[in-house]
Amino acid sequence: MARWGMVIVAIYVLVALTTPLLVKLGLLPEANVGLDNPIFAAPSWEHWCGTDRLGRDVCVRTLEGSGVALQVVLLAVALAVLVGVPLGMVSGYLGGAVDRILVLLMDTLYTLPVLLLSVVLAFLLGRGIPNAAAALCVVYVPQYFRVVRNQTAQVKAELFVEAARSIGAGPLWILRKYLLRNVITSVPVLLTLNAADAVLVLGGLGFLGLGLPETVPEWGSDLNLALAAVPTGIWWTALYPGLAMFVLVLGLSFLGEGVEAWVSGGGEVAN
Repeated sequence: MARWGMVIVAIYVLVALTTPLLVKLGLLPEANVGLDNPIFAAPSWEHWCGTDRLGRDVCVRTLEGSGVALQVVLLAVALAVLVGVPLGMVSGYLGGAVDRILVLLMDTLYTLPVLLLSVVLAFLLGRGIPNAAAALCVVYVPQYFRVVRNQTAQVKAELFVEAARSIGAGPLWILRKYLLRNVITSVPVLLTLNAADAVLVLGGLGFLGLGLPETVPEWGSDLNLALAAVPTGIWWTALYPGLAMFVLVLGLSFLGEGVEAWVSGGGEVAN
């Protein structure tokens, strides 16, 4: 699973990096330029995946959507890690009132449905890549907080932490030197699985019209625009964005399962 996941994700990264270069060199048309193209043109040698209702090339929009999806998802997950991990360590180590307040706040966020919470946040923040990433970040922070907090509470009772505390080591030193490396092992598993989920949530936001502007190639918004055309037999405007989203989620899920097997197996990926 890990190998297949790495191959799939690597292909998407390669596509995301090379597509803007190919467009700039004129080897591919621009994603938002289509006024001279026929609308709803079927897949052909000139337009491999056809065109949409505005005459835009579906293939190019789907390829550029890879970069947009990876950019938003990676930014959102990275922010969630940077916020959730320190909060979880502080809460698990200090305990007391600080722990109770943070646990109450995170449990409240955690109980809300992911898509519903992201829709509300996206509506409040507005459309755009930074806003979409921020909305997804808030959704996933409680997961990192809960896992890291529980592990920190367990590790802080170990003898080596007590020994460090007895020789005068301060909380920041203990958190950074002794606890971080012991609680960080579960983060890669959550990161890859959350990235797969975030692709679907971002697509859901785009489908509802709350994700990114229409001029930005994004799979969810393209599926929304294709919804009315599919019943008339214009299948290509929905097939390729949906297929691209499905394969990326599959690759990230494979990668997450492989990382989980590697972590739980002590460093060996199960065949």
